[in-house]
Amino acid sequence: MPNHPVVSQQEWIDARKELLAKEKEFTHLRDDLARQRRELPWVKVTKPYIFEGPDGRRSLSDLFAERSQLIVYHFMYGPDWDEGCPSCSFWADNFEGITIHLAHRDATLVAISRAPYEKLASYRRRMGWTFPWYSSYGSDFNFDYQVSYTPEQVESGDAEYNYTHMKVLDELPGISVFYKDNAGDVYHTYSTYQRGLDMLNGAYHYMDLLPNGRDEEDLPWTMAWLRRHDQYEE
Repeated sequence: MPNHPVVSQQEWIDARKELLAKEKEFTHLRDDLARQRRELPWVKVTKPYIFEGPDGRRSLSDLFAERSQLIVYHFMYGPDWDEGCPSCSFWADNFEGITIHLAHRDATLVAISRAPYEKLASYRRRMGWTFPWYSSYGSDFNFDYQVSYTPEQVESGDAEYNYTHMKVLDELPGISVFYKDNAGDVYHTYSTYQRGLDMLNGAYHYMDLLPNGRDEEDLPWTMAWLRRHDQYEE
């Protein structure tokens, strides 16, 4: 990194303490934001969504796996696609190994896509993933949670995504959270899209610690460097 300031150890400590104060302020703001997120009102889910998985057809309630909280990653994989989205695959690489920890906090993490389950299972084996992945093929689920769009919506250039109207693709990513009470009723508690997904990508947060950061400013588009993890050249 040319022309970067180089200082004495004490000058570095002084600068680091100044930044630390800002980092602590950000941490407190993030904690407060998380509290406000938990305090959002809920919406009861009444539509009977059905998904296909390794054990056949399952309802949304079934996906909780006897826990009260469910995190759904809306993975971009259209019915006619040959492979899953590279960006969603990058996010999914960060899911491995965490489901056991979530389970001990009464939460289940699953991915859901519109591609038929056979395609999802094949791609999951190829990528070496173990997290649960279900197909919503033939269901309104992806459309209702604003991550899939009809050809007419795409053509119109004016569909709703991330709580605003914009041009969309036929598939887009997101995260939705649900809660199931003791009576078995399911509630939608939260959804996030676009940069809201950053919180689920630990690799990007490590990059943010580096001198070069994410190093994407001069690329044709944000993740032009990205490949599926089995497609990088050594």
